[in-house]
Amino acid sequence: MPPHFIDGQPHTHADRPRRVRQPGEPLRIGIGGPVGSGKTALVAALCRQLRDELSLAVLTNDIYTTEDADFLRRHAVLPDDRIAAVQTGGCPHTAIRDDITANLDAIDDLIAGHDQLDLILVESGGDNLTATFSSGLIDVQIFVVDVAGGDKVPRKGGPGVTFSDLLVVNKTDLAPLVGADLDVMRRDAAKVREGRPTVLISLTEDPAASAVLDWVREQLRVNQPA
Repeated sequence: MPPHFIDGQPHTHADRPRRVRQPGEPLRIGIGGPVGSGKTALVAALCRQLRDELSLAVLTNDIYTTEDADFLRRHAVLPDDRIAAVQTGGCPHTAIRDDITANLDAIDDLIAGHDQLDLILVESGGDNLTATFSSGLIDVQIFVVDVAGGDKVPRKGGPGVTFSDLLVVNKTDLAPLVGADLDVMRRDAAKVREGRPTVLISLTEDPAASAVLDWVREQLRVNQPA
């Protein structure tokens, strides 16, 4: 895939720098994707599965509300003090990619309030396929799209689809209703992602999000501070 240029030098998201995780720091996993793709429901599923084996917290990003954090609190996926919200006041892309100060401050508060956190999930929506996280904010990132957008979505590419560490195609149970071909989505995702993993899930059929859960556990195993 052709690179773009920064200061006249070729650059791709594939060669983005990784955050240097310090000993004792929790793993930070970013979960992004278009509005309505099922990110908050996925976060809730992961919290339910992991809360008895790990010390974890969640940070959500919304423009003017705390709706995603409120959803997680209403469903009691974690104690309220382990769920924080950033109100970005503008496009969430800016707060997770460009000026990440508010998110870093919120992460510092979560770490200060809870001894030995193992994992922080940072969720943020976006209005298109370009919502990616700064490597200064997270360690690895998941990008979530859904079948209802049509089977063309993976081949549209964009940095979220193409370069995320895991692509999740959600709501596969809706494929017959919207005329989406899951085999086409698998094929196109494999082509644009060049070997990076993709999983197709339905939280209706598998409320534990087993494939994503397995991936998260593997990241916890392999992403240890040097």
